[in-house]
Amino acid sequence: MAGPSEAPGVLRVAADSVRRQILGILQRWGMPGDLADTTAEAMVETDLMGVDSHGISMLTMYEGLQQRGQVDLQARPRLVRDLPSLALVDGGSNLGHPVAVVAMQLACDKAEAGGIGAVGVRNSHHFGAAGYYARLAASRGLVALITSSARTMLMVPTRGTVPLLGSNPIAFAAPMTGGPPFVLDMATTTVAANKVKVYELNGKPVPPGWVADERGATVTDPVEAMDVIFRRAGGGITPLGGAEATGGHKGYGLGLMVQILSATLTGAAFAPLRSGTRGAAEPDDIGHFFLALDPRALRPEGGFEDELAGMAASLRGSAPADPSRPVLVPGDPEEAERTRRARDGIPVPAALDRQLREICTRCGADYLLRAM
Repeated sequence: MAGPSEAPGVLRVAADSVRRQILGILQRWGMPGDLADTTAEAMVETDLMGVDSHGISMLTMYEGLQQRGQVDLQARPRLVRDLPSLALVDGGSNLGHPVAVVAMQLACDKAEAGGIGAVGVRNSHHFGAAGYYARLAASRGLVALITSSARTMLMVPTRGTVPLLGSNPIAFAAPMTGGPPFVLDMATTTVAANKVKVYELNGKPVPPGWVADERGATVTDPVEAMDVIFRRAGGGITPLGGAEATGGHKGYGLGLMVQILSATLTGAAFAPLRSGTRGAAEPDDIGHFFLALDPRALRPEGGFEDELAGMAASLRGSAPADPSRPVLVPGDPEEAERTRRARDGIPVPAALDRQLREICTRCGADYLLRAM
């Protein structure tokens, strides 16, 4: 999902400039070149797809991790356990992008060898948008399912008043003949917290129903919403579906499922149980789960991709309620946005541009963002 309409003063920057800016900052922080390349590629592709909450804007959060000593930017993924169809990888407390790429590709290797591969990750940090890694599997002709736990407690469980779960995302991708893959990438909260940050950066009101205060009242002011999410003890983001009457209990259940796959299964942390004892400089110990399936293990070559393409064509060709808003399938909005941004540039709001300039000053990196 793309962010809100652009505020005045937005800078449009070519993807290569965004990539070089991310690289320059990561390397000044001490991340080795190859790990920085992997991280920057994941972040700029996320920005190109219109997921502004998980691209270059994340540098503002990552700087805090780096300054507090919570992240080891030089650590490399370490294989802990390796079985024919299963593996466990330790992220070494680095940012999650390098270990996520390693884990996804390892799951794909196992799926190509035996039809199915699953890789768990522990001791990781934020890894950006889960859909990026799902697309890596789809590019190899495989079906992928990805989940991730989180450190920040954002979701208020159904019937509760205190946040106990993160946005706990799910991504699913599948290849289709003749076009880009089907890609579902969603939080199990009504919205990811970093999307609220995008509204704050753009000075736009938050849509009703995304954030509720400690009394359960909806919050639309972006500054207050960020305060509720990140600084107040009560209130937070609603589960997917919102209130119990509109299906919020289903989003809550999906969030718990993600937590079990990503963290309980891999040995990563459950934030509420750890928050009272963890030190300020301790790593987040986020967990991820990567599953890859090879359709060729079950169907003739191309059969799955052809049938999925036909199904997508039927959906896109169905009668829309509003002729100006055709029926889409997951992945369509991001692909369209990628085409636009590759041509017109990635939008950088004035507030984010100011923050990035300040980061460059503090770490000694060159400021490289220029309007197209």
